[in-house]
Amino acid sequence: MASNTMPTFTDLLWPTLRVLDKRGGSASIQELSEHVARELDLADAVLGILHGDGPQTEVDYRAAWARTNLKWIGAIDNTSRGIWTITDIGREISSEKQVRESVQQERKKRQKQKPKPPVNGTDGGDNGQHEWRDEVLGIVRAIAPDAFERLCQRILRESGFTKVEVTGRSGDGGIDGAGVLRVELISFHVRFQCKRYTGAVGAREIRDFRGAMVGRADKGLFITTGHFTRDAIREAVRDGAPAIDLIDGIALCDLLKTLELGVRTQTVEVTKPRPEFFKRL
Repeated sequence: MASNTMPTFTDLLWPTLRVLDKRGGSASIQELSEHVARELDLADAVLGILHGDGPQTEVDYRAAWARTNLKWIGAIDNTSRGIWTITDIGREISSEKQVRESVQQERKKRQKQKPKPPVNGTDGGDNGQHEWRDEVLGIVRAIAPDAFERLCQRILRESGFTKVEVTGRSGDGGIDGAGVLRVELISFHVRFQCKRYTGAVGAREIRDFRGAMVGRADKGLFITTGHFTRDAIREAVRDGAPAIDLIDGIALCDLLKTLELGVRTQTVEVTKPRPEFFKRL
């Protein structure tokens, strides 16, 4: 029977290491999310609980903090592309008790160096990286529906799509636009749907969108400011049906950051003395 108990971030430490080891040593955040949920047999009701107003779920929020703690002890590492890998230190950890104790020791060490981090399992992970995303999503959700469609159009153009058109016609099965993506010698005709949701997009919406695009496109793309349920994710890649790529609120924010659309990354200058220079005088 699936578990209806919300795991703490410490409950997610060992499953994260196990999944990375089983997946050949590396995995994307989405892969980790899916397989850790399966490892713990978490019920859909638990997986659907949002952290605050979303779009991130509470489980994913705590999983992000678990990854941060594992990185602190050197058990895992990540690349700029969001791929997490298990290290030699991580492979040497052989039990849940061992990883919990290692994390606890590291947290105690850090408490002496700076303000105490939250420990109740509801704390933020990935060093607060979701704060700016929450602000961006609040802004995007406040713009007009047609402005959001134009934003999605701009994102696709900046990402290499051509002939991007916003249709937004009623009675068109939810299709909001179309575009063409050329990959070397091959072109793919894509239909997209963009919805400003604060909650979850379910499997029914994915099926309806697929029904509208079948016979009219090679690929489908569903963009939302919310998040997708586990059933929606499974439906998007169901065997025997045209695959639909999903972009949730977090992925949307990351795209805006990468493309520098409405998001600016600033580099902070840090000035430090170099004592060794003065010793050589």
